[in-house]
Amino acid sequence: MVEAFARQQAKVAFIDIDHQAAEALKKKLAEYQLSSIWFRAIDATDSTLLQQAIKDVGDHFGRFDVLINNVANDARQDVETISAHDWHKCMQINLDPAFFASQAAYTLMKQQHSGSIINFSSITALLGSQQMTGYVTAKAGLIGMTRSLSREFGEAGIRVNAILPGWVATEKQLASWLTEQEELKWTEAMALKRRITPADVAKLALFLASENSELITGQCINIDGGRA
Repeated sequence: MVEAFARQQAKVAFIDIDHQAAEALKKKLAEYQLSSIWFRAIDATDSTLLQQAIKDVGDHFGRFDVLINNVANDARQDVETISAHDWHKCMQINLDPAFFASQAAYTLMKQQHSGSIINFSSITALLGSQQMTGYVTAKAGLIGMTRSLSREFGEAGIRVNAILPGWVATEKQLASWLTEQEELKWTEAMALKRRITPADVAKLALFLASENSELITGQCINIDGGRA
């Protein structure tokens, strides 16, 4: 996602809890010769650090045009044994950062009377998935949050939309869950029978970030090859 915006010569800022992976990405982004790349290693579940980071990005670049909320953990959990601690942790990762980041971004965006907030939900929020009840619940919450914030922020000229990807072939998914057998089963249920890549999803994010979508807000858009 970060690289897709870098290719467009956007002024890019991102946070990640994985400092090593982020540094590797920064080195890769060097080929695009961007004037500035802003990065901070923080835990996005710490709302104080998260909101301070967003304020600092606004100070660094002088404005704040696009926020992409893409913090997630889709660890499988047994519905019979999941503890209260694990349930709340799931919400802290998959739902809470999107709200607190949006709250902080709103403060900056309303000053310029423009901005685009893009939340990453999932088609699992529409389909339901076994061993993922917490994750699915959080992703469904993001749909409601998107629709509500689009109303809250609309008068300030700020758009809020959500992307609902299908099963995207990320490095993590390929390593952990997306076996050849599982991918075949999933693809057979799609109208367009091919793998969904991170690049496919990034194209939609670029559209929602751009002026080409200036009258689109409050929408929750599936990018799943017709699975849901």
